[in-house]
Amino acid sequence: MGKKLRIAALLVIIAILATSCNFGAKSLVPSETPGTTQPTDSTPDNNTPGETNTPEPTPESTPEPTPTPEAKEPIKVKAVYVTGPVAGTRIDKLIELVEKTELNSLVIDIKEGGYVNYESNVPLVKELGLYKKNYNVEEILKKCHEKNIYVIGRIVVFRDDGLATKKPEYAIKKPNGSLWKEGDHGAWTNPYLEGVQDYNIEIAKEAVRLGFDEIQYDYVRFPTAKASEVYYGENMPEKINAISDFLKKSAEEIKKVKDVPVSADIFAIVAESERDGKTIGQHLELVGLHIDYISPMIYPSHYANAASKGPMSNGVGQKINGVLFTAPDLKPYDVVYQTLLKTKERISAVPEYKAKVRPYLQDFTASYLPTGYWQTYGPEQVRAQIQAVYDAGYEEWILWNSKNIYTEGALLPAEN
Repeated sequence: MGKKLRIAALLVIIAILATSCNFGAKSLVPSETPGTTQPTDSTPDNNTPGETNTPEPTPESTPEPTPTPEAKEPIKVKAVYVTGPVAGTRIDKLIELVEKTELNSLVIDIKEGGYVNYESNVPLVKELGLYKKNYNVEEILKKCHEKNIYVIGRIVVFRDDGLATKKPEYAIKKPNGSLWKEGDHGAWTNPYLEGVQDYNIEIAKEAVRLGFDEIQYDYVRFPTAKASEVYYGENMPEKINAISDFLKKSAEEIKKVKDVPVSADIFAIVAESERDGKTIGQHLELVGLHIDYISPMIYPSHYANAASKGPMSNGVGQKINGVLFTAPDLKPYDVVYQTLLKTKERISAVPEYKAKVRPYLQDFTASYLPTGYWQTYGPEQVRAQIQAVYDAGYEEWILWNSKNIYTEGALLPAEN
């Protein structure tokens, strides 16, 4: 009996030790108490304040860690341009066009013609009354985002007759001190002035807070005026540095509000002509160093043709990437393709170049050109340009029509 008692006692001790080890193992698993889980920016917080839906862990189940959401791929923009007035009257039709076709984005005017297109709270805009109620910005953005449409806000920067007229100290002057004007387009603001730059940056920052997905600057350049016609001030830096510095500063300020892309529209001719680029301050190798996209405006009708007289005529035509085009408007594919090849060649030589290329393409008929030098732009001509973008190695594009009437037949149907 003594031996059997000793064995029984030993078995009891072993059982107690085993139970103790199990408790020790459970104590190594951190427990989660309701109310300690913090929501992140990328995790929807649907809980009542002070409560949580996280279950109390039990001995039978240990909660799985919440997976980190995958970062969304940047959208490959296929867009059309929209004016402020059209955004306020025909946005539903344009949203329908996006839903029916391969389009996924809209470029909507924020500021154009010297006025913000919605009621802005930027102090100087309010003080000078430089806004129009062309559309309800919150409503427009909500409609677009409900349909997963990417919204790019376009800001016409330095061609700003509103600000230049109401605040003449910000305007480009003639050498005699009077206001310089670009014909019917009116006055321009001086790109060198910090106050002018900050004004546009504040409008951009407000737009980002409102919910625009990207800021696109247009007329981010100097006017095409003769040096003898305008006066910018004494001992000013090179124009190309002024524009590049503005874009750098602007991108930095905008991204402090929210990390959204910043883009700039540029003359397509600057890829071919360094002289033209330096004249307006858009040097191809500099303009894309600090922003996310450049959009060369490759409208075949805007290149010189060989007519003896009439709009865009010089009697010779335009050479692009070594190819002479005597009637560029008749060669939409070739003009876009050669321009993009030339653009790629130049920027690829700049290792630190940041901007991707997303061209503007022509979706309008330039019947104002000399007879024999223009054609009607329909599905074939517009689609040819889009194909040229792809063949040149790029993936994004924007169609331009100032009346916002686009060629649906040039667009692929939406994927179901």
